[in-house]
Amino acid sequence: MKPVVLVTRRLPKAVEDRLRRDYEPRLNPADVLYSSDELIERTENVDAILTCHTEKFTAAVISRLPKRVRAIATFSVGYDHVDIEAAKARALIVTNTPDVVSDATAELTMMLMLGAARRASEGERLVRTGEWKDWSPSFMVGTQVTGKRLGILGFGRVGRVVAKRARGFDMQIHYHDVQGPAPEREQGAIFHATPEDLMPHCDFLTLHCAASPSTFKLLNATRIALLPDGAIVVNASRGAVVDDDALIAALRSGKLAAAGLDVYNNEPDIHPEYRRLSNVFLMPHIGTATKETRDAMGFRALDNLDAVFAGREPRDRVA
Repeated sequence: MKPVVLVTRRLPKAVEDRLRRDYEPRLNPADVLYSSDELIERTENVDAILTCHTEKFTAAVISRLPKRVRAIATFSVGYDHVDIEAAKARALIVTNTPDVVSDATAELTMMLMLGAARRASEGERLVRTGEWKDWSPSFMVGTQVTGKRLGILGFGRVGRVVAKRARGFDMQIHYHDVQGPAPEREQGAIFHATPEDLMPHCDFLTLHCAASPSTFKLLNATRIALLPDGAIVVNASRGAVVDDDALIAALRSGKLAAAGLDVYNNEPDIHPEYRRLSNVFLMPHIGTATKETRDAMGFRALDNLDAVFAGREPRDRVA
């Protein structure tokens, strides 16, 4: 008898085809977002849950899960939407999908960097609305990326791929990581012992940190003040690592020239001021949104479930 898997969102066709082959899936073809109560209702007689970051497995939700549920495989690298301590307390296996998202997220980071620096959202609106009238030397002047200093806050898988891509623009790489220096991976990048030490060296700053109590509002007013005037901030990690009020104030005052954002606090109900600022390049949390990456994420999640039901240790266990 095949294990029963609740799938909380619609997944790529190739992933759902594999689910049908190897499991008894309860799919979500309408791709509706379940409430906590609806989520619990659908877990009756379920062996595992394949979820996304859009579902919140708080301690209260986990306590209501049927005892039959053995595992939660999240279709994401981040797992801040799952209360890991609560999962451990009831011996619930939790897995994520690292490695396979690095290239797509790094690509999106570069797009945010270029879009923010070269005022892409402003320019696109001018063309679409017919407000573009002529050319002049002072028209739509932005910031050049080539040759600038890039600070990377979080030099893990994604951060290192961003550094690799940025070297194609002859950028000088600086970084901070909580794990300390990584000489074997630096390829000329310069380590800074604290975020405060890093900030003055950043013409551009990209954030690649997991959301956790230690990274909550990591980019705050104090650290923004240490950035060079006219710096550009890019966030493709999690919204929680940014203090929205501090970032918005810096963008309004001109302390920061621009920002490129793919993630936000309280998605999709983001801080309304971001929509009003012309110097913010906004994307709707699509860092991993390529066919290749979304397929790979689904397959990685299923590899983890395969291991659970075969009695093996899953490769990407986080609880």
